[in-house]
Amino acid sequence: MAAAMKRRRERDPGLGPEPEPEPEPKPEQGCLRAWAAQSRALVGRWTAARCGGETRRACRQLRDELRELLRRIRGLPAALPALPLELTVLYNSLLFTVGASDSAIKGEAEGIRQGLLRVLEACGACGQDLGTEELWEKVLQEVTVEELQAPLHRLGALQAAWWLAASQLGSVAGLFQLLSTAEDLGRAHCNAGQNKLLSLIKAWRVPPEGASLPLVQSAKDLKEILCTAAAFLQGLQELEAGNFPTALSLLQEAAGGFCSKNILAQIHTCLGCCAQRMGKPQTALQHLKRALQVDFQCLPALSHVAAVYHDLGETNAELQALTLLYEALGKSPPAAASSSPCFLVRAELLVHTPVLISLLRRHHPSEVKYLLAQRCLQDGRVADAVEHYLDFLSLLQEGLQQQVPLDGSSALPRIPEVFLEAASALEQAGRHQDAITVCEEVISRTTDLIPRVLRVEERLESSLPGAELAGGLLSQKKESLCCLAWRAAGYLHQGWAWAKLGESKEAVTQFSRCISDVLRVQLHGSGIKQTENLQPEVEVLQKIRLLSLIGRGTQFLELGRNKEALLDFQHSLQISPGDPAAASYLVQALWELNRKQEAAAQWQKFSQSCPAEDGQQQGQGRPLPLYLVSCQEQAMFPHSEALARSIQDYLGTAAQDMPS
Repeated sequence: MAAAMKRRRERDPGLGPEPEPEPEPKPEQGCLRAWAAQSRALVGRWTAARCGGETRRACRQLRDELRELLRRIRGLPAALPALPLELTVLYNSLLFTVGASDSAIKGEAEGIRQGLLRVLEACGACGQDLGTEELWEKVLQEVTVEELQAPLHRLGALQAAWWLAASQLGSVAGLFQLLSTAEDLGRAHCNAGQNKLLSLIKAWRVPPEGASLPLVQSAKDLKEILCTAAAFLQGLQELEAGNFPTALSLLQEAAGGFCSKNILAQIHTCLGCCAQRMGKPQTALQHLKRALQVDFQCLPALSHVAAVYHDLGETNAELQALTLLYEALGKSPPAAASSSPCFLVRAELLVHTPVLISLLRRHHPSEVKYLLAQRCLQDGRVADAVEHYLDFLSLLQEGLQQQVPLDGSSALPRIPEVFLEAASALEQAGRHQDAITVCEEVISRTTDLIPRVLRVEERLESSLPGAELAGGLLSQKKESLCCLAWRAAGYLHQGWAWAKLGESKEAVTQFSRCISDVLRVQLHGSGIKQTENLQPEVEVLQKIRLLSLIGRGTQFLELGRNKEALLDFQHSLQISPGDPAAASYLVQALWELNRKQEAAAQWQKFSQSCPAEDGQQQGQGRPLPLYLVSCQEQAMFPHSEALARSIQDYLGTAAQDMPS
């Protein structure tokens, strides 16, 4: 082509000299324009994908393409003209990384560090040996290029999001102090009484967004989300620390912030829990109901509603809430709204502390079914309790152990205790044979787990030298004591069930087996009779022994074996001096043996000491396990008034017969 032009000039001398060619652009400038165009195109594809609802797949694709673009940009030496584009591509790629994984990935924050090192490299500085906080301080204090301020501020906001997710609140506050001007900091300090971190975030001036380098999430939106997350996170920390007024204020700040319905429901649930702990049940109910109005799939709020009604003693409302919770857990939840987020960084991705996980723990349906059964039994709704317990036992046969965490976080007690509670409900419903069958299941499953003799100290905690060895032996002995208590309680329930069926001889057999089981325990230590010094498991065994002796004694009375009955009641009073039921039955046994003078003396002694000692008995010890409550009620002496009249008549006659 050049030769043709030369020939043309030779043919036409009047054309004049050839004009100077325009200087060709440098290769780097051409690459920058192409990369900027590609960046804009990728952001445009995100906008289209978000409207179409295919965000998760689009996030992964765009993340990978932006990473590749960033790799190509970093193939060139760091240079100031290219840094605004490089930092913007880095910002967008990190946002897509969060959106693709639905979490703030700790390792991805290394990308921010590499970006800061590239900035220092372009400025002829170095910071490889600096920690992340020191690196930010060096960059923001030494790099004053105007074109880099907006990209650096946006990366700073993203760094703050990662630090919030890691609960590094001090680092976040320090970063925003660096990002803010003196005027901004002055405005933050003017807000006296406000939370320092929130004041710093609010005072930060968001950099303007350039049209030539669009963002997939604006810094302005990110600032609002940081405010919400910071208030929520600090509110949870104050709640865990027991500073409830401060927690309430911060959580209310979070509730008024920029967040999705999902996290707003979580915040109101936490507000409800905070108000409940402050002793404000009605305020708690308002927040919890608000949580359900915002998002009915926030089922932990419904379980907390049931807990508040339980504290208020409103059993009907509590059972209604538990029933709704059980039904809701049985339904397939709708697709989560978070699968199509409006924003890639959201408050719920930044707040996931242990206290929040605990407050929002989702109950398994079987746990709620057990709570329904337990509350009905405690409230005397025997028919409903039986129905719920039988439903629960059927769930157990379907493999409940693999579905429910049987640990401290679960509402379920140990499974043998549930069986015993079910037997108690069946007994109270008059289904004595079914109760016997359920107890037989407990007895058969625990028989091989109990040693022939179980020697325990009064307090296991102080009886074993060596922490590690002590822990293992203590756990083993406690488990053996639990198994023994469950089997003995099974025999105890069977004894009362046979008694209700009118089979006194069979009842005596079961009560005797119960007593024999309890006597396997050899208790060593001083002050054995002081029940407040006993381990919980040993205290339960002592109570079972007392109830079985009273039970067997009543059946001996039915069979006319009054001397044997008298011995059992005497042993009962040795275990629990002043026990009202044992004392009353002792008087009756003496009366039946025609030892009326002794009976009257014992009755007078009991009548004088009963009110004080009974009150003392009530205040002593730990709460009785639910599965023993019905046994204790059956052991109560039923003929107090009739026996009292007989003895008073006897005393009156004896007084008249005495010589004046």
